[in-house]
Amino acid sequence: MSSFGSKERDPRLEHKARAPIPTRYGTFELHVFEWENPDAHPGLSREHCALVMGDVRGQRSIPVRIHSECLTSEVFGSLKCDCREQLERAQAEIARRGVGVLLYLRQEGRGIGLANKIRAYALQAKGADTIEANELLHLPVDARTYDVAAAMLKDLGVESVELLTNNPLKLNALRDLGVHVERRVPVLVPANPFSASYLEVKRRRMQHDLPSAPTPGAPQVRVASSEG
Repeated sequence: MSSFGSKERDPRLEHKARAPIPTRYGTFELHVFEWENPDAHPGLSREHCALVMGDVRGQRSIPVRIHSECLTSEVFGSLKCDCREQLERAQAEIARRGVGVLLYLRQEGRGIGLANKIRAYALQAKGADTIEANELLHLPVDARTYDVAAAMLKDLGVESVELLTNNPLKLNALRDLGVHVERRVPVLVPANPFSASYLEVKRRRMQHDLPSAPTPGAPQVRVASSEG
């Protein structure tokens, strides 16, 4: 067990279980952690996962994807976002390198929980974009935190990472938490007719490093390197 902080109400990480799981991208070691955080949204799970391939303890420049749960796309096949494709491409990239970590954080709906996410979807169906919908519900645009990710990486013994993300703010947040990020590696997914406006809002209003005005049906773009 790994504990962080000395106060009774400080966040605390506990490693609960681990086992190998075969996937279409190869065999990963699945680690389950429990994160006790009194400040977390009550609608979010306390359990988080790490998919680990290869020996990462004490290693540098490990490819790492920090991925937030998206039930609608990853389980039900929703086309409103690019979450499932980013998850799969990150797994494929880690498998290609033969080493890496995918942290799967149970922060549904950018940290507002599943019920609020679906309420936001209802507003989007009436014309609001992803930011406006959260604001109409008096919710944060992005309520995610990454202290649990930093704690998990510390528990796994990762010395430094190459962060697989299109979100420079995520990179900055990790660095502020003491994670040594060597560089950022974009994970670009082509838009479809249902996700194009969502991706454009992420690019224009949320500072994600995405192509301007994503084109539905554009040729697929593989994981590409970017210094950051």
